[in-house]
Amino acid sequence: MTSTRTTSAERRGARAAAAAPGADGVFSHRQIVTILVGLMVAMFLAALDQTVVSTAIRTIADDLQGYDLQAWATTAFLITSTISTPLYGKLSDIYGRRPFYLFAIAIFILGSALCGLADTMYQLAAFRAVQGIGAGGLMSLALAIIGDIVPPRERSRYQGYFMAVFGTSSVLGPVIGGFFAGQDSILGLDGWRWIFWINVPLGVLAFAAVWRVLHLPHERREHRIDWPGALTLITFLVPLLVVAEQGRIWGWTDARSITCYAIGAVGFLLFVLAERAYGDDALLPLRLFANRSFAVSGIGSIVMGAGMFGGLLLLPQYLQIVHGSSATVAGLQMIPLVAGIMTGAMSSGIAISKTGRYKVFPLVGIALMVVALLSMSFVVGADTSIWAIVPFMVMLGLGLGFNFQPVILAVQNAVSPREMGVATSSVTFFRQMGGTIGTAAFLSVLFTRLPQDIDDAVQESVRANPELAPQFQQLGAGTGGSLDDTSFIQELPAALAEPFKVGFSNSIDLVFLIAACVVAVGFFVFLFLPQLALSTKSGIQARQGDAAGTATTDQDDAGEQAVQAAGAAAPTSTAPPVGRPGDAPH
Repeated sequence: MTSTRTTSAERRGARAAAAAPGADGVFSHRQIVTILVGLMVAMFLAALDQTVVSTAIRTIADDLQGYDLQAWATTAFLITSTISTPLYGKLSDIYGRRPFYLFAIAIFILGSALCGLADTMYQLAAFRAVQGIGAGGLMSLALAIIGDIVPPRERSRYQGYFMAVFGTSSVLGPVIGGFFAGQDSILGLDGWRWIFWINVPLGVLAFAAVWRVLHLPHERREHRIDWPGALTLITFLVPLLVVAEQGRIWGWTDARSITCYAIGAVGFLLFVLAERAYGDDALLPLRLFANRSFAVSGIGSIVMGAGMFGGLLLLPQYLQIVHGSSATVAGLQMIPLVAGIMTGAMSSGIAISKTGRYKVFPLVGIALMVVALLSMSFVVGADTSIWAIVPFMVMLGLGLGFNFQPVILAVQNAVSPREMGVATSSVTFFRQMGGTIGTAAFLSVLFTRLPQDIDDAVQESVRANPELAPQFQQLGAGTGGSLDDTSFIQELPAALAEPFKVGFSNSIDLVFLIAACVVAVGFFVFLFLPQLALSTKSGIQARQGDAAGTATTDQDDAGEQAVQAAGAAAPTSTAPPVGRPGDAPH
C-alpha cells in the first residue's frame, strides 16, 4: 500500500516536473506547446463569447420579454471584463499567474452556467457581469504567461497562435450563435441557453489542462494592496462605459450622460491621486508612463482599438443590412479578414524572431489598415459585390495582425520582468477602452447620419419613379425618422428596399472614412516607439537573474561591511604598508 501511494506521488511529481522549467528557468519547446494548449482553450472561450451572444441577443430578449433591456446584457459584461483586466495583471505580479488564471476560468464557467439558467433580462445582465469578471483575466494573463516562459526574441512566434484563436472564434461565434438561436428546443430546453452552457464543458477542459500543465516558479514579495486605486478605477470607468453603451439611446447631452461624465471625471482625478500615493504598489504605477515604449504603446492601443473595433463592427453590419446575409452567413463572409489577421500575426512573429526588429510592423500594419478603410469608403455601395470587398478585407486583416503582437512584445521587452503582468494587462485594457469608445462613436455617427442619407436616396428614387411615393409614405421613409432597427429592409420589395440600402451604404462610407482618419493618427504615435534589442531571456529567467544579482550584491555588501568591521577592531600597526611600489622603510 505504501509503495502504491509513493508511486502515485512520484507520478504526480513527475507530471509537475514535466511542465515546470529547469533550474535555469528554461522551458523546452514541448513544454511551451503543452502550456499553450491549455491557454488557447481558455482564450477561445473568452474570444468566442464576444461574438456568439451578439448573434442571438434579440432571440434571447424576445424569449425573456426584455427587448428594451437587451443592451444591458452586453454592457454588464463589458464593464466587469474591462475593469478586472488591470486587476488581474497587478495581482498576478504579486501572487503568481496560476491561481488567478484558474480563478478566471472558474468564474467564467460559473457565469456561463448561470446565464443559461436566467429567467429575466435582469438576471441575464447580472450573470453576464459574473462571466465578464472571469473573461477579464483570460486574455491578458495568457499573454503575460507567454512572456514568463518565452524570451522576447521568440515570443511573437508563439503569440501568433493566440491570434489564430481570436480569428477562428470571430468566424465560429456568429455561426454557433445563429445555430443555437435558431433551434426552438434542444433536449427540452430553449436553444439559446446552449450558447452559454457549451462554455461549461470547454471551460472544465481548459481548467483541467491549466491545472495540470501550468507550474511557474514565483517569489512572493512584500506589498500593499491598492484598494483605493481599485475603487477609484471603478468610479472612473463604470460611468464612462455605461454612457458609451447607452449614450446613443439616451442622447449624448442628456442629463444621465452628463452625470456619467461628471462622475467619471471625479473618479479619474481620485484614481491619479491614489496611484501617486501608492507608488510602486499602485494598481497602475504612474512611473510606467515615463517608459517611452509603455506610453507610446498605451496611447497607440487606444487609437488602434477604436479603429480595429470600428472596422470589425461595420463590415458585418454592411453584410447583413445591404446584402441581406444572416448573422451566420455574415460570419462566414468575414473569413478573408480573419485569414488576413492570422497571416499577419504569424508572418510578423516569424520575421521578428529572425531579425529582432519589431517597430516596422505596427507602422506597415497601420498603413495597410488606412488604405483598406479608405478604399472601402469609396468602393462599398448598395450594389457592390462581396468579391470586390474581399481584397480590402484581407488587407485590413493583415494590418490588424501586424499590430497586435509587436505592440505587446515591445511593452513586455521594455519593462521590468516583475511588472510584466501589469504592463501586459494595461495595454490590453487600453485597447479595450479604445474599442469601446470607437464602437460608441462610430455607431453614433452611423445612426445619426442614416436617416438623412435614406431620405436623400428615397427622394432620388421618387424622382425617378413617382409611383413609389405613396408606398414610401406608408413606410414613413423620407421623414428623418429613427432607423435603429433595420431588419424590416429585408422584407421589402427590391424597388422599395434599394433606397434604404443606398442610404446605409452612403452612411457607412462616411464611417469608414472617419475610421481611416482615426487609425492614421496611430501611425504618428507609433513613430515614437523605440526599437530596443530583444532580450534572449524569458520573464522567469530575467527574474531569477535579478534575484541572483540582488543576492550577490547583498553578499558583497555584507563582506565589505565585515572587512571594515575587522579593520576597525584590529590594533593599530606602525609597519609600513606592503606592496606599494616606491615605498621604503625609514
